[in-house]
Amino acid sequence: MESGDLDIVKIILSSGPIVMGVLILLFFASIVSWAIIFKKIRNLKKIDKDNNEFLNAYYSCENLRDVQLKTEHLPNSPFKIMFSEGLSELDNLRTKFGKEIKDHVRDFGTNSLERALKKGANEANLKMGALIPTLASIGSISPFVGLFGTVWGIINSFTGIAQGGATLDAVAPGIAEALVATAVGLFAAIPAVWFFNKFSGETSKINIKMESFGEGFLNNVERNLDE
Repeated sequence: MESGDLDIVKIILSSGPIVMGVLILLFFASIVSWAIIFKKIRNLKKIDKDNNEFLNAYYSCENLRDVQLKTEHLPNSPFKIMFSEGLSELDNLRTKFGKEIKDHVRDFGTNSLERALKKGANEANLKMGALIPTLASIGSISPFVGLFGTVWGIINSFTGIAQGGATLDAVAPGIAEALVATAVGLFAAIPAVWFFNKFSGETSKINIKMESFGEGFLNNVERNLDE
């Protein structure tokens, strides 16, 4: 095993400048990918924790104002972001219509509140989705970068054949470069694609919960306009 590892290291170190550049680029892409992966894992866990904490406060407090005060330390919770936008718009309506707010909601519905909640949801989605598209880019581009290194390695093999004949010594270096470039390209791409799908699925689930929360918030507001 150690011998095989040493051979791979030798192949990488003895690669030509083009293939070496490809390998460096792919290793860099892999490092960036894993940095994003660990960051998003932490972020999504924090979001889940903050959302649960916010919901506990939301359902335990007697009124919306108490919820706002009790959840000030949760600014990154998507539910909190939506709630803050919705409550802000509700305050605007109360300031504008006063005691006639019930009549306004009855006559015109909750369109402005819905838009405020959507604005909060969009803001939360921008935060949640940050860097996830980068994983998709790394996952889709890395195999092609590796393929370029593969093709270049094969070209070197044919050059070796032309210069030294069809011997193993002439062909092996180029073939080895080609295979290593392919492997490193896949090494960079596979985790990026897998975690992109995982994170996309998790954010989609959170979006469904956000939609349900928004509907519940509107129902709560309509029932408690005198609050």
